[in-house]
Amino acid sequence: MKKNLIKVFVLLGFMVFMSCKTDNQETSTDISTVAESGEIDRTVLPIKAPTRPTLTELDVRNATLPERFEVKAPEGAPNVILVLVDDLGFAGTSAFGGPVATPTFDRLASEGIYFNNFHTTAVCSPTRAAIKSGRNHHVNNMAFITEMATGFPGATGEIPQNVTPVAEMLRLNGYSTSAFGKWHETATWETSVSGPFDRWPHRQGFDKFYGFFGGETNQWAPFVYDGTHPVELPEDPDYHFMNDMTNQAVAWIKYQKALTPDKPYFMYFAPGATHAPHHVPESYIKKWKGKFDEGWDVMREQILARQIEIGIVPKGTKLAPKPEAIPAWESLTADQKKLFTKQAEVFAGFLDMTDHEIGRLLDAVDATGQADNTMIIFVYGDNGTSAEGGANGMFSEMTYFNGVQETVEDMLKKYDKWGGPETYPHMAAGWAVMLDAPYQWTKQVGSDFGGTKVGMSIRWPKGIKANGGLRTQFSHVIDVAPTILEAAGLPEPKIVNGVEQRPMDGISLTYAFNDAKAKERHTTQYFEIAGNRAIYHEGWYARTIHRAPWERTVRRPLAEDIWELYDVANDFSLTNDLAAQNPDKLKEMQALFMKEAEKNHALPIDDRLFERMIAANVGRPDVMGDRKSLSLAEGMVGMSENVFINIKNRSKTLTADVEIPSGKVANGILIAQGGRFGGWALYVKDGIVAYDYNFLGMQRFTVKATQKLTPGTHTIKFDFVYDGGGIGKGGLATLYIDDKKVGEGRIERTQSAIFSADETADVGIDLATPVVETIGAEAKSKFNGRISKLIVEVK
Repeated sequence: MKKNLIKVFVLLGFMVFMSCKTDNQETSTDISTVAESGEIDRTVLPIKAPTRPTLTELDVRNATLPERFEVKAPEGAPNVILVLVDDLGFAGTSAFGGPVATPTFDRLASEGIYFNNFHTTAVCSPTRAAIKSGRNHHVNNMAFITEMATGFPGATGEIPQNVTPVAEMLRLNGYSTSAFGKWHETATWETSVSGPFDRWPHRQGFDKFYGFFGGETNQWAPFVYDGTHPVELPEDPDYHFMNDMTNQAVAWIKYQKALTPDKPYFMYFAPGATHAPHHVPESYIKKWKGKFDEGWDVMREQILARQIEIGIVPKGTKLAPKPEAIPAWESLTADQKKLFTKQAEVFAGFLDMTDHEIGRLLDAVDATGQADNTMIIFVYGDNGTSAEGGANGMFSEMTYFNGVQETVEDMLKKYDKWGGPETYPHMAAGWAVMLDAPYQWTKQVGSDFGGTKVGMSIRWPKGIKANGGLRTQFSHVIDVAPTILEAAGLPEPKIVNGVEQRPMDGISLTYAFNDAKAKERHTTQYFEIAGNRAIYHEGWYARTIHRAPWERTVRRPLAEDIWELYDVANDFSLTNDLAAQNPDKLKEMQALFMKEAEKNHALPIDDRLFERMIAANVGRPDVMGDRKSLSLAEGMVGMSENVFINIKNRSKTLTADVEIPSGKVANGILIAQGGRFGGWALYVKDGIVAYDYNFLGMQRFTVKATQKLTPGTHTIKFDFVYDGGGIGKGGLATLYIDDKKVGEGRIERTQSAIFSADETADVGIDLATPVVETIGAEAKSKFNGRISKLIVEVK
């Protein structure tokens, strides 16, 4: 009798009532966590535990143990690994005709299935938010990269609560979850110690995170988080982040399976490679010596020939014409060819290393004995290859964001060091066009398949019977999340963490897993990135090119854009514009674009670019707001530019109260921002107070004191009076010790827009790479005195 009574209590405990309010719409939902059949209702997450039974038995020996409630993944649910490589276009793999061998990708493609019509959004943050949520990027508020968010809905950079990512859905259904590598999805003003942490990885569904937050990182000296804690890098001259993140991921898989072999996991493995900076050990670079000497024109033709031969593109496919800005290889000078081939060799080495490290990860999967029931989704690019290197490439990518053009002559001085720690390089845009063959355009161009289409393969021996099967159905990154749910036997939840969810926009790809000729189900898809926009619908494609990646201004007003029309079923590379022959179809497609754009919060279209980097220009929150001073102290480190007071293009004063212990010669950083490729620092070297301004790693301006700092307490002041008259100007710099002027000098140039993607402002130390080479970085740069207060003021 007692046993039956307990069962009744347990069953009744599975019934709950919940009401929730989202998007100003109130709903009342009757939620049952157990259906009449006894199965858990997984459409509401988290799954509510049954009401705890009330027992009356005095002695535990006489009591019946209640059945334990535990959320488990469905029986047989697969492990899932989502690999997302950065900035690599359609011809980036050898399986897709590219010039760089990618045996790991090729192996997966041959053992599973691969898609030649798989699309991204054309830019980093939008693709990353969309692939993990199954919703379009504007629905995720990711119109562009997080650093260029605005105040408009669809572009705020804040992932809404009603588009919960698949990682959280899996975690709440009994999966272990982890993310390694690049994140780039947290609103920039939320990346400080003050949070909020809602959009950090550990609150976006991941139990474990090891990686970086920005759009790129210095592979030799990254600013890495383990969860919410910054990682102190080892003193290892051979350290490289790609190797480090793989080691971390391999260890996590082995640990997770050792402890819970029956519990499935979801891993998001997202290298910063092959995004600039192209950093790679010399051993990889030398493997590709001379392999690009024929140049991008000849090699582009060779790529297409291979693509046709292996069947990745249809016979008769033509090369789309190169953009006019890309010169013919044979028109280049000997110096240009020398530099550009070196850039390509370094990029090839970086890709080679990346593919090798991913191979190590897959070896770890095999070692667990669970490869048959591990679904690996391998997306070889979050967009097309990047042409942001412009006509000549660059030894420091920060020059691009600050509007400074590097010369071939200057870059050749770095020739032997290209790809190493003393460079932060990118390659000439001609190579990007080549690696996006057979298409015309590149990353950032959301209205061309060269910007959106990438190689993708899926291997899951237990669920995919075909080996090496090509799939040609139109697909998109938003299809990945619903594919994972269906493979795991999980429904798309209606409510997560009390918030009613917006349904996924994507279509599960499982319909094509074992049927190469299955009818295409993803039939309509809009594209929009900074004014470059397009619409796909049932084999037709309408688009407009609003701005090229290397163009700093748009080509024409949005309302005057010239639209093109393509029949993609018969024109794989988009070479035959049918707009003039079929104006009615074009109008129909344009109207459909506006309908989809409105539905997905893509309106109004924002074609501003570098203007969006300044929060005040576009209505983006700024932690500093209108503050003119910031009071700091020793130990305050790791402050990104987006949460630090903006000292660019204005006068500033630094005031530091320090104490030098008796018997010590003062040495180390008082405050630094940026690093080797741009930044500034107030420091003491062998007792001499100094200030250095490192202009993009190209020029250095130093102001030194004329006397040594003695033991005891002192107030050190640095004053910079900006010349004005525009951005990026110089000014007069003056040093004071205890109100006495001790040094003066000119700083002729300053950076107008950005110091670094992930270098930080630090008090008492300089993390990552050094602003001042003679001081160094990390532990070497730590100030050996005490900093009780340091104030940064701007005027």
